Amino acid sequence: MTFDVQIFLQQVFSQAFLNGAFLSISVAVLSQIAAIVLGFLLALATMGKNAVLRAVARVYIWLFRAIPALLVLLLLWNAAPQLIPAFRQSWYSPFLAAVIGLALTEAAFMAEIIRSAMQSVDDGQALAARALGMKPVSVLFKVTLPQAIRVAIPPTGNEFIAMVKYTSLASVISLRELLTTAQLGVSTTFRYAEYYAAATVYYLVIVSVLMILQNRLERRYRWTSPKRKRRSAVNTGSIPTIDLGGVAAPAAEQRKEAGVR
Repeated sequence: MTFDVQIFLQQVFSQAFLNGAFLSISVAVLSQIAAIVLGFLLALATMGKNAVLRAVARVYIWLFRAIPALLVLLLLWNAAPQLIPAFRQSWYSPFLAAVIGLALTEAAFMAEIIRSAMQSVDDGQALAARALGMKPVSVLFKVTLPQAIRVAIPPTGNEFIAMVKYTSLASVISLRELLTTAQLGVSTTFRYAEYYAAATVYYLVIVSVLMILQNRLERRYRWTSPKRKRRSAVNTGSIPTIDLGGVAAPAAEQRKEAGVR
């Protein structure tokens, strides 16, 4: 059986793959937003003075960094309805379970990213702001966070790109995302190469676009001073000189020489 280019192109531009790609991106975006919000709260808790909140946050980070994301999805979709009757209702869909599971897992990693980014800001910045009369909340959102964002953007972008690929794990809970769409096509046609190649093209395009957006965002928050053009040592037209015997020398050097004498 050879690779059929026509089947491959049909699947690349098919509505089923477009819907699967849109579903994967939707799950990734919602999960990442929820993970950033929850991770920010966890980071504040780990850096706070409340021992109870600090312990709870550290246990959460330890737990969800240790449990695989696939296991979290299986627990939410298969075990949670067994223990909690509310999850047996029709509102609890594979899409919602995937968003919750991936967000809970990613929040543990985002908490560490945000914490390290905030701790990279010099403490003197916050002390100076407090000395000016700013409240702690204002110091956090107007002084610390704007500087921490620049540090957190690269790892956060990498995590979001990984999140797009993690959405393929939701195929185990019957979410018809991109990989599930390819698997369903394979189960009926047994054209493995064409369908998996079409899914590969979609992942390559999505990740490439995200990498471009990440690079632009990093340049947007890059703090650099404009490079000043250094004047060439040959160009001495602006330096005052005095003619000494036909040889032009800078006035500063002549005054220095006169002082030695």
